[in-house]
Amino acid sequence: MKIILLGYMASGKSVIGKLLAEQLGISCYDLDELIEKKEQKSISKIFETKGEIHFRKIEHQVFKELIETSESFVLSLGGGTPCYAGNDQYLNGASVVSFYLQTPLIILCKRLENEKKTRPLIANKKGEKLREFIAQHLFERSYFYHKATYTINTETKKPEEIVSEIQKQLV
Repeated sequence: MKIILLGYMASGKSVIGKLLAEQLGISCYDLDELIEKKEQKSISKIFETKGEIHFRKIEHQVFKELIETSESFVLSLGGGTPCYAGNDQYLNGASVVSFYLQTPLIILCKRLENEKKTRPLIANKKGEKLREFIAQHLFERSYFYHKATYTINTETKKPEEIVSEIQKQLV
């Protein structure tokens, strides 16, 4: 089984992915980390030196290769992954189950305000501009995020509660 976690930046995909994989005793991958390893540079550097289009091509290639393996795993996607290059077609399938970690705008803004240096899409935004940017992105990406098999509202839940909710859906 392949379990895919998707959602906006800072929705908790990486944290939840590690906890879930540990509970299930399977591998855990973070798509951004796999891309950084393949390209031998940070996501920020890839955006800076080669641009977003190059990044999205590599992202698609790495995602597709991983989905086509026979291995069971938990995979945390980048916030934009489902929205580009037809990646949404891999969110459901015979051996794939996906979860959209739906996180309220106010929580995302608070988390991302402290993480801007490592997030190329929001590095120059602050305050109301950051909130507007995230709100617009959530609106644009909502169609793709809702293609997930399940939606988990993360608003008032601790990571362990989210993992438990996901595990209940896997039974």
